[in-house]
Amino acid sequence: MDAAVETAGGRKASCFLEVGRREIGSSSPRASSRRISGSEVIFFLCYLHMILVHGIFDIYQSADDPGLLGQLDVDSEGLRATCMIYLSHIVMRMTQYGKLRGHDGCVNTVSFNPAGDLLVSGSDDTNIILWDWLAKTKKLVYPSGHHENVFHARVMPFTDDSTIVTVAADGQVRVGRLKEDGEVTTKLVGEHDSRVHKMAIEPGSPYIFYSCGEDGLVQHFDLRNDSATRLFTCYSFLNDRRRLKLNSIAIDPQNPYYFSIGGSDEYVRLYDMRRIQLDDSRNINQPVDTFCPKHLIKSGKVHITSIAYSYAREILVSYNDELVYLFQNNMGLGPNPVVAQPEFFDMLDQPQAYSGHRNYRTVKGVSFFGPNDEYVVSGSDCGNVFIWRKKGGELMRMMNGDKSVVNCIEPHPHFPFMATSGIDKTVKLWTPAAKKVLPLPKNAKEIIASNERGREVDASRAEVTLSSDVIMHVLRLHRRQSELHRENEPAAEDFASDDDEAFYIGFGNADRDQGENSDPRECIVT
Repeated sequence: MDAAVETAGGRKASCFLEVGRREIGSSSPRASSRRISGSEVIFFLCYLHMILVHGIFDIYQSADDPGLLGQLDVDSEGLRATCMIYLSHIVMRMTQYGKLRGHDGCVNTVSFNPAGDLLVSGSDDTNIILWDWLAKTKKLVYPSGHHENVFHARVMPFTDDSTIVTVAADGQVRVGRLKEDGEVTTKLVGEHDSRVHKMAIEPGSPYIFYSCGEDGLVQHFDLRNDSATRLFTCYSFLNDRRRLKLNSIAIDPQNPYYFSIGGSDEYVRLYDMRRIQLDDSRNINQPVDTFCPKHLIKSGKVHITSIAYSYAREILVSYNDELVYLFQNNMGLGPNPVVAQPEFFDMLDQPQAYSGHRNYRTVKGVSFFGPNDEYVVSGSDCGNVFIWRKKGGELMRMMNGDKSVVNCIEPHPHFPFMATSGIDKTVKLWTPAAKKVLPLPKNAKEIIASNERGREVDASRAEVTLSSDVIMHVLRLHRRQSELHRENEPAAEDFASDDDEAFYIGFGNADRDQGENSDPRECIVT
């Protein structure tokens, strides 16, 4: 056995032992998460152990399909290829593991703690719930202290899961402190003049995070201090008196000085914390770079709902009623894109695009999936979770995730699991538990076409008065969507959960929604 194989074997043994210690409780979740690497090899071997020991899905197939074990290549050159085959199997077997019930309103945020053994959710009901997601049970429920819809909740790292930061539609930024006796206290640590959709935690820091709001303000928080630092207010490039409504903020995982924001125009703005002038009363703080697809530059017709960074420092951006785009570092437009010359834009490479979903009714998140961010995931107005291969943009899966709209996508920090939420009052859990490889739905083309037609109809509605022909087209479209609801109901055997609640495809049904939310825009509004 050569040195590479010996190294892989040593990693395998170490990873197996660590998962075993974690399973019997002799190793803490945090210790396990530090010891288990995020590489494809460790990811593959560790999860293979879980498959074999716990029977998460049947790894053995027929003689014609030997399954993962039959494709396992133990030499060093084939190991990476084997892991990529494994990842493809993971994606193609993703199915619903279960639902978490406990909120009385739309679930607007789901996030795992750093160790991955707990899930935190927040809702229109203003409560925060901590879940033992694997057991599908609630560990703790507490009132957030917010007066309106909770939009984002995160566990601060290296706090033994005792510090949870939340933001909401009331503009408040609050911190919840969990005590050993089960008591929870919440404290107001900052405020915005309007709704706050997102915050970003500095990687590895138990104290530092940022918030951005619809008032255009970006704030920096250090929990060791008594008050927040107001960094700057973001204004339009075309009108320095018009504040941008900010929806998303994300920190570069390789360099925490850099962070990006996006909101009510087409440009992602990249800032360097070291260049921000806190005493700048003229508000001339400019980004160090901006990003936007060529065809959307100066369009004024779209806005950004979500931003995510890969570990390779790529920037993933979801546009309202447009597509998802992946930007490389060399695709920047400069600090002020409106003054750049057209010939400069022609020299830029186009970002990778991901299509088929629809992001119109609500503020949707977007994320990466896989140990090295091999996949891109997003929710959709049609109630599906979309999974694309990052390289090339191939659509791999469409999974029914909500009766109406899927907004939030949260991959597990270490293993191929996922949590999603949306207009429903439940959180959906996903694992690669299907007994067979699951293709795209039979009516996937119709669903994608329906999403595209809806986008075209709304674009024309924004520009012209609706004619009788257009109205009839909309009615036919809704009738077709109702047919898609019935055609795309999944078979019961495809799900690990025993829950028999139906899933639907489409943009929502007034009668069905009335029992939960009369208007899905009340949950997370564009």
